[in-house]
Amino acid sequence: MPYLALQLVGLEAVLKVMGLPGGWPLAAAFVVLALFTFRSGLRAPALISIVKDVLVLWTVLAAVIVIAMMDGGIRQVFHTVAAAAPSRMLLSPDAQLSYVTLVIGSALGLFLYPHALTGVLAARNRLTVKRNLAALPVYTLVLGILALLGFVAVAAGVKPVGGDRNTVIPALFDTMFPSWCAGLAFAAIGIGALVPAAIMSIAAANLFTRSIYREYLRPNASAAEETLVSKLASLTVKLGAVLVILLLNPQFSIDLQLISGVVILQTLPAVATGLYSAWLHRWALAAGLATGLASGLLLLYQIPQLGPDGRTVRPHFGGSAWPLAHLGLHTRYAVYAGVLALAVNAAVAVAGTLVLRGLRVPGGVDHTAVEDYLADEADGIDRLAELVDGQPAHRPAHLR
Repeated sequence: MPYLALQLVGLEAVLKVMGLPGGWPLAAAFVVLALFTFRSGLRAPALISIVKDVLVLWTVLAAVIVIAMMDGGIRQVFHTVAAAAPSRMLLSPDAQLSYVTLVIGSALGLFLYPHALTGVLAARNRLTVKRNLAALPVYTLVLGILALLGFVAVAAGVKPVGGDRNTVIPALFDTMFPSWCAGLAFAAIGIGALVPAAIMSIAAANLFTRSIYREYLRPNASAAEETLVSKLASLTVKLGAVLVILLLNPQFSIDLQLISGVVILQTLPAVATGLYSAWLHRWALAAGLATGLASGLLLLYQIPQLGPDGRTVRPHFGGSAWPLAHLGLHTRYAVYAGVLALAVNAAVAVAGTLVLRGLRVPGGVDHTAVEDYLADEADGIDRLAELVDGQPAHRPAHLR
């Protein structure tokens, strides 16, 4: 819910710049989000994402043109920011190690999130997944350009609306773009928030319905019943996300997102190695997962949140960069806690496998077949979109 709330925070920032502060515009956006996912399931965000991508590309192109027309262009932007606040231009040497390890950990954990897997499982065929993955680096580059607009906002002297720093980029668009162009940029941000929020809520609902409701509560539930439960669970998750924004500090959502990255990364040994090899013992993987989760949470507990003046604002769970000073080293370097926990996880999994294999403990039965890894739309497999819409699907016996 806090991760989904982060998407709505961006929408809230746009509404503030438009002169619509308060909770009621966000509640209206929640109603829109709830309606188009409740009625149409996964197809709604899939179709709207096309519009989102076009608007995002247009916004980036417009921003590049506007910056190029500025006096001095992007060079002057960097020069102005460097002269006004050098610390905003480059990471300090002490922060570079934590940043690099954060990038590595984030990249490894990106496709482990349920909402990322939901998009893959709902794809029409394997070729669709390949095309999207091929385009992903270009889309990521576009988002990187959007991130650089923060420097443009600093150089242009744009002030956040109501002290909310999340409004800086929408305020920049409102200042530099013509009205019609700013409107398209606002639409890009708004739809760019609604689409992932919709997919996240559907992913959470599908996870609950398939892994908890049908597995433990209603094993014989029909497809239509699963669909209804998924829709209600999706609605509950969205409502919870809105409550997170309205009732809690937005920083709480950001902190929990950093924590979730450390937690989800611990599933990597089981998921990644399981796709290529069955060598790791299942009980060793379980022990590694438990150890990784425990060590990750312990490392996060030891990280304080520091204010702008360097003083401790909160003693625990204040970020994801674990200071190496905890090891007794006289250094200000820090490392992403998720990578350290993953290293512990992998070490336990490998060591445990060697011990269990030596003791000849049975590793269980692998029920997958070669066909499972090569299955495509012609093989009659269930697409996630069909499951969400409650349409019965039929699969060959070896794929059930």
